[in-house]
Amino acid sequence: MLVEALQHSPLYDWHLAAGAKMAPFGGWEMPVEYAGAGVLAEHAAVRERIGIFDVSHLGKLQVSGPGAVDYLDSRLANDLAKVAPGHAQYTLLCNEAGGVIDDLIAYVFGPDEVLLIPNAANATTVAAVLAEGAPAGVEIADLHHDRAVIAVAGPRSDELLAAVGLPIRLDYMAFLPVGEQTIICRTGYTGERGCELVISSGLAEQWWGRLLKAGAQLGVQACGLGARDTLRTEMGYSLHGHELSPEIDPVSAGLSWAIGWKKAAFDGREALLAIRQAGPIRRSWGIKARGRGIPRPGMDVVDAESGQVIGTVTSGTFSPTLHTGIGMALVDASHGAGELVGVQVRRRVEQFDLIKPPFVAPRLR
Repeated sequence: MLVEALQHSPLYDWHLAAGAKMAPFGGWEMPVEYAGAGVLAEHAAVRERIGIFDVSHLGKLQVSGPGAVDYLDSRLANDLAKVAPGHAQYTLLCNEAGGVIDDLIAYVFGPDEVLLIPNAANATTVAAVLAEGAPAGVEIADLHHDRAVIAVAGPRSDELLAAVGLPIRLDYMAFLPVGEQTIICRTGYTGERGCELVISSGLAEQWWGRLLKAGAQLGVQACGLGARDTLRTEMGYSLHGHELSPEIDPVSAGLSWAIGWKKAAFDGREALLAIRQAGPIRRSWGIKARGRGIPRPGMDVVDAESGQVIGTVTSGTFSPTLHTGIGMALVDASHGAGELVGVQVRRRVEQFDLIKPPFVAPRLR
């Protein structure tokens, strides 16, 4: 059986030279953590100072042509018509059953041009689904390898951005072109103030080097995707393939706020309306350990009294900030925040509280 080769970021050689531990992510070989630091130190850098991430594995799809925004608004779940040019929106592409094909960010440049950032593993699928039914003149270009993405996050991120000549007075979810094939976006996935730079792949090494050099006096740290996962879990942010999937709808996942319920059309609309009216049979909640147990995806969640299985852990980790086990779980809708549940951690059942995330207060603005 042929094994498809993993794809590489423009910063791949830098990561290897820095002693990064590499692993596959959505068909790409990306850094998990760096030698001499590790997940805990990288996580702390973002919460306390500043970290930079190579997230070039994320997809980049340019949708352009007359009525591009109107077309996408008829397919994507959120209300894209409410987004002014120069602003971005978190949204979802659903299937007919209401399951999530992918969650993504849409950057609106104007009525005829939108940049979509889907997850790495789903970029090709999203492009194919949206190409079906696209009106004449609306084209979807795959820029996956033509663009790189660098994320900057942490309480000192504004200082770093100013040091490299980038604007810092951007509203949350706003973006601005700052040069040829370079845009700065006030978006992120860590819960800390920061931005994402979407740049030409040929500029990736230049920007990465500038950020590291200018941030040396600020305590900047190159961070891998291991810390990115612990940071997003502390925020309770969904990750496709865990809290979201073609089998898990956004209502069950607690993302009803990302659905334009008043819109006349979007993919999966009828199924999602029915789920909302009837109520989902499962709901996503945060779980926080009372003891030393560390939850992991796939572990059973059980009723604290009967021991009956009532759900499944979808994400789980050790929280470097709280020094305890946290995660997300999809549980029967009859259970909710404030309840004590058990999680089957190896051969023992550990006690966890169901809570509404985030676990750590966000500081996005």
